[in-house]
Amino acid sequence: MADDLFAKHEIDELTKELKRHNKLYYEKNAPEISDFEYDKMLARLKELEKQYPQYKHKDSPTEFVGSDIANFGKIIPHKVRMYSLDNAYSLEEVKSFVHKIQAEESTVSFSLEHKIDGFSINIFYQNGKMVYATTRGDGIEGEDVTQNVKKIKSIPQKIKYENDIEVRGEIYLPVDEFERINKERQENGENLFANPRNAAAGTIKIKDSSIVEKRNLSSIMYAVGFFENKDVNTQQKLIKFLSDNGFKVSKHTKFTNNFKEMEEYCNYWEENKSSLEMDIDGIVIKVNEFDVRNKLGYTAKSPRWSIAYKFKPEEKITKLKDVIFQVGRTGAITPVAILEPIKISGSTVSRATLHNEDEIKRLDLKINDMVKVIKSGEIIPKIIGVVKELRPKDAKEIKFPEKCPVCHSEIIKDENGAISYCNNVNCPAQLQKRIEHFASRNAVDIEGLGEALISKLIEEKMLTKISDIYHLDYEKIKTFEKQAEKSVENLKNAIEKSKSQKFHKILYGLGIRFVGEKISGILTSHFKNIDEMINASYEDFLQIEEIGEKIAESLYKFFHNPESLQLIKELKEAGLNFQSEQKESVLNGKKFLITGTLKHFKRNEIKDLILDKGGKILSSVSKNLDYLIVGENPGSKLKKAQNIPSV
Repeated sequence: MADDLFAKHEIDELTKELKRHNKLYYEKNAPEISDFEYDKMLARLKELEKQYPQYKHKDSPTEFVGSDIANFGKIIPHKVRMYSLDNAYSLEEVKSFVHKIQAEESTVSFSLEHKIDGFSINIFYQNGKMVYATTRGDGIEGEDVTQNVKKIKSIPQKIKYENDIEVRGEIYLPVDEFERINKERQENGENLFANPRNAAAGTIKIKDSSIVEKRNLSSIMYAVGFFENKDVNTQQKLIKFLSDNGFKVSKHTKFTNNFKEMEEYCNYWEENKSSLEMDIDGIVIKVNEFDVRNKLGYTAKSPRWSIAYKFKPEEKITKLKDVIFQVGRTGAITPVAILEPIKISGSTVSRATLHNEDEIKRLDLKINDMVKVIKSGEIIPKIIGVVKELRPKDAKEIKFPEKCPVCHSEIIKDENGAISYCNNVNCPAQLQKRIEHFASRNAVDIEGLGEALISKLIEEKMLTKISDIYHLDYEKIKTFEKQAEKSVENLKNAIEKSKSQKFHKILYGLGIRFVGEKISGILTSHFKNIDEMINASYEDFLQIEEIGEKIAESLYKFFHNPESLQLIKELKEAGLNFQSEQKESVLNGKKFLITGTLKHFKRNEIKDLILDKGGKILSSVSKNLDYLIVGENPGSKLKKAQNIPSV
């Protein structure tokens, strides 16, 4: 019985932790652990679930792939599901995989392709024209990123093939381009991208397509989803077909039925991966013949006819010289290890990420320690352990700061106590991102106040806080490069127009932690004005439907922070609207959910209309849902809603 309880606890903890890492990897593009560490946890969970099936979760990470859907855009179902690959960390595992298939299919051959460390994409063409492009999402449906994909030069918008087809592959950022962007970001005082994969994933979802164009993303296509062409019946023919239709394909794909050749190919590229223009983290081995693939089929998550051989991360030992503390754009304070420079995976590194205070304690890390460092495609490597037997007598404790290292304001911790935050809305380290968010379309919507101009205004000391937006010297802006008189006039008009923006959009623009568009709407429906929110207690916030403890705590802290109150005062004086509208209550608090593409409304327009008429917006299907608004290509939400008796 005790064993059962321990097993249940471990299954619960592993399930929770793996889901957290899925969210970090797919949604936030900020992984904390390597693929190897993740796969070890997943393998342990599989083992426990097999032994104790009664404790397996219905939505176990062993059955469902992580999702990159962040609900920022339109969701489109895939015509054919996208699967993830099983991983192998030794050539013995690859050998076993190959021989098992060859035992059943003696004439089978295999393709060997680079496993690009990029971002999966699905592109649908009809009558030879690109109709849409989506992210992998949860494998069943993905997020619409068509406009950004159209900016990638290696992806054709028109092809010769005129029948319906889903083309799939990887979007990546070339290493040289990645280093150029990070150098620019460093010069601008911006946070560096951790690796090319994170940069590609972040770029493909960005709202400003002009930024996508500047970042020179590239692609390699290697697969199809929906595709009815019996003449293309092998991977070898498919690669030629894709190339003939203008897609960029790998020049290094190998086809063989000889395991010795596979072994040589894997070993060669593990040693020579740094010679490529993109990061690769392994080799994908696939059955070449499509009829054999059809016989082998799929597991709940992966094809039985393919496996990914993952390269081992290179590990080195060096000295930890110091730990500095950086403030990110959201206020998160991150410790960064300063290392004795060392060469790993073809590049010299002198820094490593430490994530948070708990990570330092877990590693039992001290300054002057000799530490084990790995680098698996990451520009900032990771410390995985301390060589305790080499710990010197002068090893020193690492002290986490009690005040923000940039503005010296109060530091607060999140609800789990894992991450520390600077609580100052005017902290210089956060300024660029906060202003971008405030000026964004879903907030006060200042067209023309984009990333580049904000960066220039900060550099010129014209923006030192959000409220400075309303006191800009437009004559000086006209002297900036690429700022024509007409564009400056348009900017002035957009800033003036933003003053009359609806209260819930201004509230969202303040960037309060955990307060998104939906919660902003709920709050402005509940409170008449900003002063009522300022005077509300923690318990007052908690009593509002859909406001949980962490949101209530975040709101209370924000409205009791002197810098926040000063910002609100200055925005009021600038003429911004902090008054809730008297809404018609015709919808009387009815709860709505929107799915699919709406013909006559943009999604935000219909949301605003519902809120204006006294309705509420839900983010997912639940038994409290009153109405589901269904557009074209509704996806899984419609099916879930149909299975709820009360809907």
